[in-house]
Amino acid sequence: MTDSNSLWMSGNEAIAMAAYEAGVTVASGYPGTPSTEIMENLSKYEGVYTEWAPNEKVGLEVAIGASFAGARAFATMKHVGVNVAADPLFTVSYTGVRGGLVVLTADDPEMHSSQNEQDNRNYAYAAKLPMLEPSEPAEAKELLKDAFELSEKFDTPVLFRITTRVAHVKGVLSKGDMRKSSAVCGIEKAPAKIVMLPGNARNRRKIVEERMAQLTEVAESDTFNKVEPGDTKRGFITGGVAYLYVKEAFPEATVLKLGMSWPLPEKKIKAFAASVDELFVVEELDPFLEHHIKAMGVECHGKDLIPNQGELNTSIVRTAIDPDSAPVLFAPAELPMRPPNMCAGCPHRGVFYNLSKMKDIFVSGDIGCYTLGFLPPLSAMDSCVCMGASVTIAHGMAKALGDEGKGRLVSVIGDSTFVHTGINGLINSVYNDSRTVLVILDNRITAMTGQQNNPASGCNIKGEAANAIDLEALCRAVGVKHVETVNPHDIAECKKALQTALALDEMAVVISRAPCVLLPEIKNAPHNPYSTKTENCAGCMACVKLGCPAISWTNITSQEAVAKGYKEKQKGFAVINEVQCNGCGQCAALCKFEAINRKGE
Repeated sequence: MTDSNSLWMSGNEAIAMAAYEAGVTVASGYPGTPSTEIMENLSKYEGVYTEWAPNEKVGLEVAIGASFAGARAFATMKHVGVNVAADPLFTVSYTGVRGGLVVLTADDPEMHSSQNEQDNRNYAYAAKLPMLEPSEPAEAKELLKDAFELSEKFDTPVLFRITTRVAHVKGVLSKGDMRKSSAVCGIEKAPAKIVMLPGNARNRRKIVEERMAQLTEVAESDTFNKVEPGDTKRGFITGGVAYLYVKEAFPEATVLKLGMSWPLPEKKIKAFAASVDELFVVEELDPFLEHHIKAMGVECHGKDLIPNQGELNTSIVRTAIDPDSAPVLFAPAELPMRPPNMCAGCPHRGVFYNLSKMKDIFVSGDIGCYTLGFLPPLSAMDSCVCMGASVTIAHGMAKALGDEGKGRLVSVIGDSTFVHTGINGLINSVYNDSRTVLVILDNRITAMTGQQNNPASGCNIKGEAANAIDLEALCRAVGVKHVETVNPHDIAECKKALQTALALDEMAVVISRAPCVLLPEIKNAPHNPYSTKTENCAGCMACVKLGCPAISWTNITSQEAVAKGYKEKQKGFAVINEVQCNGCGQCAALCKFEAINRKGE
């Protein structure tokens, strides 16, 4: 039973409320699952300036600037985004802050929507920064506010680590007290502190070590790291969402819960270890805590029992530590597979269909929903590394292959990803005389993370009108002579544009422009779907090879074929689900037998 003040919120919603209650006035981030909803929700609070930055480095630098001006500032990103922001992150550790500065990293164990599952606790250690780590929404809300207090008290940025489960799980919480920065906004010159020339940086380096020593004393207190008494036969050191799994699997055990995952409280850990018969360190991904605890000379079990890949759950933890007592109720549910696929009517499909027919080319891919072009039946992507790498990988291959690579190297990148880290790659390709083709998949939005605006879409985070980058003009400005824009739903036009670009002995850009089918103005607009005249279907499967989820295939026997008037050797026929179809027309363009027509025609 909850009172009228109780709120039911996800971790991301709770963090947005906490940032508001903490007095944040400037927040910048780049959308990336599982962190996206934080900025979306924070943008709804009055008095907080929010923005989608072109990439995480820019977002963090904006937050640093706001902090230098005395404001409380917040930067959000997913775990791989910290790689992009690492340059300013490591240096702001030296400069310190004026207004509180918190950098949120949303890690993705199990890689639900990521190209790796790196453990960003390692950034706290490497950058010499404190890190706080909540286990559920209510704790996240209070811990984030504490993070801003900690930032200002110790003149340090604070890393705030959540994972996918913490971001998306729902919990009960209440509105809290409003807090304000101890700093006053205004220009305050402190060049010795924030101009990182070597002489100044050396002085600040000493201060960083003094600060970490002070923060270690904070870690020893019960403010963030607390012992929960219980049965001392087994003792657990854990933190984040892994704490919940431990409490569910071994509710009777004594636990040292680490809300501050760096620096670690050595005295408290040693005392806790001495109080239990057997010590277990339970953590997702890297043996981060385990390594540092063992370096203290403390014996413990860790990754010798607990997996170092993927997400944990209650069943995994109980089975790993006490397999004989693990009850069936902890077993994870077996769910049917749902293969990922581009949406029915997705404009990217027209590009990848054409690329799939060009058998002698290499397609360098990028991060976005268009990465699904890798999957069959299209199978039209040959590499994918990180944001923006498609352009530079194609260029590197061109330089390695020489004449052998001419007319064979294509890179594909989304509009948001191009703005994120693709522009520099294009500049490099033109400057260094690349002979590759770049296809910019401009669907007018950042689609993969849930329809967020970007600098090319013409709207800001609040949906207000904003400047939209002219992608054609930008490409020409950096030196690309051949820039052609096509409608990807027009299969023939798209094919011709790709062939023309590949035939050139210079860098070329093809802009594939059509809006994402999930944009409200497209999704909710009336449309005339296509339907199948099965009696006309020749069973060629050309439409099926598009991989559209609105098109299905029905197998038939030779006897059924003859009985239904089909050709005797026909193996089956295609059927369009008119409810799913949004009328893009790509399949109709491929059908040579008039078997696909607008409904009613």
